[in-house]
Amino acid sequence: MTNLSIHKETFPVTGMTCAACASSVETILTYTDGVKSAQVNFASNTVLIEYTDEIDPEGLSAALSAVGYGLITASENVEETVTSNQQNHYRKLKRDTLGAAVLTLPIFVIGMFFMHWGPGSWISLALAIPVLSVFGSRFFVSAWKQAKNKTVNMDTLVALSTGIAFIFSLFNTLFPEFWISRGFDPHVYYEAATVIITFILFGKMLEEKAKSKTSSALKNLMGLQPKTLKIVVEHGEKEIPISEVQKGNEIIVRPGEKIPVDGQVTSGKSFVDESMISGEPIAVEKSTGEKVFAGTINQKGSFQFKAEKVGSETLLSQIIKRVQEAQGSKAPVQKLVDKIAAIFVPTVIAISILTFIIWMVFGGENALSHAILNAVAVLVIACPCALGLATPTAIMVGIGKGAENNILIKDAESLEIAHQVNAIILDKTGTITAGKPTVSTIKWKSREIETEFAPVLLGIESKSEHPLADAVSKNLIQNGVKPAVCEDFQSLTGKGVEAKNQAGQKFSVGNRKLLLEKQLALDSELETLAKTWSEQAETVIFFANETEVLGILAISDEIKPSSKSAIQKLKDKDIAVYMLTGDNRQTAAAVAKEVGLTDFKAEVMPSDKSDFVKNLQSKGKIVAMVGDGIN
Repeated sequence: MTNLSIHKETFPVTGMTCAACASSVETILTYTDGVKSAQVNFASNTVLIEYTDEIDPEGLSAALSAVGYGLITASENVEETVTSNQQNHYRKLKRDTLGAAVLTLPIFVIGMFFMHWGPGSWISLALAIPVLSVFGSRFFVSAWKQAKNKTVNMDTLVALSTGIAFIFSLFNTLFPEFWISRGFDPHVYYEAATVIITFILFGKMLEEKAKSKTSSALKNLMGLQPKTLKIVVEHGEKEIPISEVQKGNEIIVRPGEKIPVDGQVTSGKSFVDESMISGEPIAVEKSTGEKVFAGTINQKGSFQFKAEKVGSETLLSQIIKRVQEAQGSKAPVQKLVDKIAAIFVPTVIAISILTFIIWMVFGGENALSHAILNAVAVLVIACPCALGLATPTAIMVGIGKGAENNILIKDAESLEIAHQVNAIILDKTGTITAGKPTVSTIKWKSREIETEFAPVLLGIESKSEHPLADAVSKNLIQNGVKPAVCEDFQSLTGKGVEAKNQAGQKFSVGNRKLLLEKQLALDSELETLAKTWSEQAETVIFFANETEVLGILAISDEIKPSSKSAIQKLKDKDIAVYMLTGDNRQTAAAVAKEVGLTDFKAEVMPSDKSDFVKNLQSKGKIVAMVGDGIN
């Protein structure tokens, strides 16, 4: 037996107007040969289909077009296509709603205040025809398509209610003597038919506006990727659209630019802000051989890299795909709603017919008139499709809002069971701590040394691209220090930097490794202080000339003011709180102590975090993890 490949893709759907439509599309696709599963998201007008090689996207489209729906398959960017379709649909809805409202207003005034005015019926008839046949035609077209395929949807209710009210009124306008001869007034209900059309168009317009707002999180993620990039060509460089980049292209990235695709650095050096992926706020140094990822932001340096993953293969594209799938996923409650929606319209029509019969039997002298109006009322009340729209829209808004705040929700079911969580794992950097390095203390060997050499320290650090150097520079500038002119600046990878002042003296700024290499000793006071700071989870920086250490600096990642109280609130709800961090045990212990945590693990790799989650789950815990970046 041949092994068939399984494909999983999201396609925009056209022609869906209600939850019953979404249910029909899902059913049609699910029972199509070659389709493993189909999940329709009515709120975004998309469907996530899992299918085999037995059928291709064109075959999927053909299966739907046979029953009046459409599938857009020739689209590289689903989100842009959906957005474009939504905008066009919204513009048409707005135009139809405005047109219907303008014509309905005089009909309403005549029907409410001048109901016995002779020409009123004819004026209302003339105005009602374009409201139903032009501005409200979508309901009748959709109802007819459904009827041809022996199905019904919400548009069937609108078409039936307004159509019956209009035909009844038209008969009374053309043949009033039929009722007059029987002792009844020939009432017309043009205002009912046109007001229903106008209000439902207005409701659909608001729904469409709400739908377009729910995709803002995806737009923000997509905005992380630049539209164009610069590649190296034979005679220099060339700017091309992102869609034209090929694997193996040599790409140039300058200071402040977003990295367009995934790849490997081939020349140059810089620091890259990868916080959107890792959550680590301190930019990562990139040199030859290092990996870079689409959507991350280059800082001060320039470099070239070879494109390795482009288009849908990039890490950013995979993240966008996961968010799309999550927004389209169904919570258990939504599955229940879908079952109800599938039988909702036939049930409403049955109730309407029953209402008509009861009024005809027990309605007295105006039985027919009352029977028609009350049967129409049942159809009208059921028209707004809140049943089918509320749950998927709420899921989309919830998952969208989460993504805007860097919370990626795996699927709707995860969202629904979140209230059952009884164990929470917290990342340290950027979650418990602020994620922004700041200088907490500078200890100089003497006041005279500070006065003489603080400008030199600022002169050196202002030339450095390292994020910790930024923290030092900001602190010195805030304290009124002016930078001295420094020359022969050199960056020493993994250790620090060095430079000369105008007098030719050499100075170094860096970690203890640099200190040992230079064979410089600390006096006892500075040594004790450096050890104390390290125990308090501070990063210690040393500033020295060629013969002695002139001063030491403590750089800390401050704990957020809200962290301690938030952790306490979780504990008060009987939720077990754990901290996992890649930092050393000393730093982890200091942070845990300050925020009141007893359960923590240090020097943890990303893969170990997932093992820790599985271990807790095996003990029956429902686990949530909180971390910045994409955990």
